[in-house]
Amino acid sequence: MEEAELKSIVKQRYARAALSVATGAKGSCCGTGSREAQCCDPITSDLYEAEQTDALPATAIQASLGCGNPTALAELKPGEVVLDLGSGGGIDVLLSAKRVGPSGKAYGLDMTDEMLALADENKRKAGARNVEFLKGEIENIPLPDGSVDVIISNCVINLSADKDRVLREAFRVLKPGGRFAVSDVVTRGSIPAEVRNSVLLWVGCVAGALDEDEYRAKLLNAGFHDVEIEPTRIYRAEDAREFLADKGMDASAIGPQVDGRILSAFIRATKH
Repeated sequence: MEEAELKSIVKQRYARAALSVATGAKGSCCGTGSREAQCCDPITSDLYEAEQTDALPATAIQASLGCGNPTALAELKPGEVVLDLGSGGGIDVLLSAKRVGPSGKAYGLDMTDEMLALADENKRKAGARNVEFLKGEIENIPLPDGSVDVIISNCVINLSADKDRVLREAFRVLKPGGRFAVSDVVTRGSIPAEVRNSVLLWVGCVAGALDEDEYRAKLLNAGFHDVEIEPTRIYRAEDAREFLADKGMDASAIGPQVDGRILSAFIRATKH
């Protein structure tokens, strides 16, 4: 599949998710219907503590389509500049803005107009003055070289068809000493080709995921050092059963082949 075609599919799916949240439904990385909202539940559920989200707009929480909580694991400091790649409804940007305080800045970057509109409305509701949402693609970040202290992202880099370019761009905009601190889906060992090749699964967080060793190699090739990949959730065959069945795949046959091989992970690296 061509990169432009994949990007169009991803954009359409996330636009529908944003519109669904705007009308009061829960977003989902794998769709917007009630059944689809459940199919990714093992990946997207219970990522944030109540004390983190109590002060946030409900639509920011409902639009969370991630696989982790990078703001809880990234060591953000007052006064830092943070960039969230693929910021969606803005939950991680708003949480980061609190951590860096009024002397810091939190940027969110997204390519989907509907998500940006939702994020701006959530920014308004939250009264966040140190937040800015930018329209653009994570393969071509619209910020100058060396302008960011920390890059975060939540289950978005796996959706890109050109991950090498994403990581090079992240390295470019980071300041010397800057940190890469993202949550993403990775794989461990072989994954059936029919899972890898499914567009629906790609958009739904799984098929575009890199093997953890390949992710590490790509970060090193982009110039990063001190790469660490820390699993935060390991998915079992039973977790994948409804997800695979919903995509018209043979869950009984494929489930054992993906058991323990799909992980949410926190990925750290630094720019020296």
